[in-house]
Amino acid sequence: MEEPRASLAEVTAAMTTPGELFETVRARVGDVEMTVWRHAPRSLRDVLESSRRHAERDFLVYGEQRMSFDEHYRVVATLARRLRDEGVGRGTRVALIARNLPEWVSAFWGAAVLGALVVPLNAWWSGDELRYGLTDSASAVAFVDAERLERVLPFADDLDDLTTVVVLDASEGAALPTLGRVRVVDFPTFLGEVRAEATLPEVAIEPDDDATMFYTSGTTGRPKGAVSTHRNIVTNLMNLFFIAQRAARRFPSANPTDAPNAALLTIPLFHATGCLAVMVVNVAAGGRLVLMHHFDPTRALELIASERLTMIGGVPTVVMQLLDHPDFARYDTSSVRSVSYGGAPAPPELVRRIRAAFPLAQPGNGYGLTETSAALALNTGEDYVARPTSCGPPVPVCDVAIVPEGYDGPEPPDDRPRGSHVVGELWVRGPNVVRGYWRRPEDTATTFTRGWLHTGDLARLDDEGFLYIVDRAKDVIIRGGENVYSIVVEAALFEHPDVADCAVVGLPHPTLGEEVAAVIVLRPGRRVDAEEFARHLATRIARFEVPTRYFFRADPLPRNPQGKVLKRELRASLAS
Repeated sequence: MEEPRASLAEVTAAMTTPGELFETVRARVGDVEMTVWRHAPRSLRDVLESSRRHAERDFLVYGEQRMSFDEHYRVVATLARRLRDEGVGRGTRVALIARNLPEWVSAFWGAAVLGALVVPLNAWWSGDELRYGLTDSASAVAFVDAERLERVLPFADDLDDLTTVVVLDASEGAALPTLGRVRVVDFPTFLGEVRAEATLPEVAIEPDDDATMFYTSGTTGRPKGAVSTHRNIVTNLMNLFFIAQRAARRFPSANPTDAPNAALLTIPLFHATGCLAVMVVNVAAGGRLVLMHHFDPTRALELIASERLTMIGGVPTVVMQLLDHPDFARYDTSSVRSVSYGGAPAPPELVRRIRAAFPLAQPGNGYGLTETSAALALNTGEDYVARPTSCGPPVPVCDVAIVPEGYDGPEPPDDRPRGSHVVGELWVRGPNVVRGYWRRPEDTATTFTRGWLHTGDLARLDDEGFLYIVDRAKDVIIRGGENVYSIVVEAALFEHPDVADCAVVGLPHPTLGEEVAAVIVLRPGRRVDAEEFARHLATRIARFEVPTRYFFRADPLPRNPQGKVLKRELRASLAS
């Protein structure tokens, strides 16, 4: 293991001083003063414009398709003008509902450079869930793939705000359904001719204008739209660049190549991580982004070898599937320089396995939320090897506080206990924290106070500032990187007439991180098996939300005096 040339604090101080690329300054964002990156781009539009310096490099690779940065820029510029002709402008909601496709990426940028609010909806959602997302966001335009079009068709004409549906993977001139007042058109026809001289339409975008809305949820109610501004997203971009440069300065011999990045995208673009921490970063850095129709470990290994990929990752289960592949040794993976992941619990022994399989690669494990516009901390390289249970030190522009559980003040208390042994709720403040939830003033007021995001996660900080996530106070199960909200599954279970009581919890899983488990108390005299419940749920919720394990109890569920199910107790009893 290489010894660092300087401490974390020394390197951070040197990188953030005046005149440096990562210089930090104090600035007022809204009503709150905070630390910001002085040299961050002003908006996503500036990020796209800067990508033109990589003009001839490959940007997107999908099957036999290859698109250079120059081609991508011209498609985006053309698409932005077409959208403007449709009435899309600052604040207009534009939904994206599709698997990872090159056209998804172009649609994102085409809307973003107009100042529109891009709404990536979960492509795995059921039709009813998509109806909710489109209605709640009041999206005017929706870019969909053919599979999602079938889910949207039954209710599309009932969406008062929707005017246009663009099908991303339909061939030009393909027969498409009619939806009364809603126009349905294939992507090539909507795009039209792409000229060599195409440029972006002139639009003034301010750093604190809205940019994206990713749906997330807590323990109650429907998912909430977390609204990120352009400042939030470019801060995340700078955060990730800073983390990479900090690691290179601390462990210089561990970064032997200056070759451009080439990343395999295994995370859905409708996740903040896939979109903001991978796709946007590659646009800014001139990295090649290789897309897959769906993740398959064999195909992934083939692409690593043929495309000489330097970066892989996603969620821990993806990495484990690659490492467990029976023919792993047959593929040339020597180009890989980074194996990073997050979004789900990662077993500490995964670091050892990565080092053995990819001897030149730096392992990494990070932490972030939709509400932090992706990355808050990332533990990389030798630091991760030394502290495999930590997600790394928070970035310098983020203030973090460990707050006693149950504390409800607007700011962290001055007299809160401190020390590496102290566990409490993690609060975060910084220019990457979203401005709030779409049209949810009460939820926003509860979760965000005076710039502080109450994450709901239990954490601690060690004496060197490394962050450790101890548990999730929010009742969320993370299954293979997908958030499963217990109350959604429980509500669907309660629709079955034979259910008297139920609770949904996450149980450890060797590759997915967690699996969804349902604990059910049946009504007296009823007999229902797990297969029937699986069929019942399949028509009500997304496939990844359906439990894979069912437990039936004769005794009542354990509850506290307020009637809340004691899920930690329940989870512990099931795991044992």
